[in-house]
Amino acid sequence: MVNFRALVLDRHRHLKWKALDKVEATLMVLCGVCIFMFTLMVFCDVLTRTLGAPWLWLQQVTTAFFAWGIFLGMAAATRRNDHFYLTEITKRMTGTPRSAIEIANRLVVLVVSALLVWFGWKNALLDMGSFRMPSLIPLAVYTCIVPAAGVLIGLFTIEQLVNGWRHGFEGPEDRDHQIEAVE
Repeated sequence: MVNFRALVLDRHRHLKWKALDKVEATLMVLCGVCIFMFTLMVFCDVLTRTLGAPWLWLQQVTTAFFAWGIFLGMAAATRRNDHFYLTEITKRMTGTPRSAIEIANRLVVLVVSALLVWFGWKNALLDMGSFRMPSLIPLAVYTCIVPAAGVLIGLFTIEQLVNGWRHGFEGPEDRDHQIEAVE
């Protein structure tokens, strides 16, 4: 059994549900696979072009790994509270002002995630009958990750809103930072 806990960030643990830890770990593995495959495909593309026998489909595969890596990374960053939030401003705040900014910020992210789901789904459906040449890769391969990432971002944002409402948004790592600032 693989120890998925090594891939789950414990920072802001009070904002997370243990039930979603495996999702975060899976996202981290998939991000690593996308980065590795993107790099490998670029290397192979450069190599085959240098040898004078380019594989034209490599650029399309590279683009797919790039797109998937970006959107999976957005979802993972949302769960880890590493992106999209005003953490540098709010970690120095406490009480009601912090809660107000944290809630407002997450509501904006929730709206954006709903837009990703709605318009990403519409776009993926439109791309079902379109194909990239010369590989004939369906365009939906590139765009279906957008609504999936939107669902994950929305889920992680709701997780943080519920837990922040129940336990407060301030975590032990924020208190440590405030103590350092006073000293």
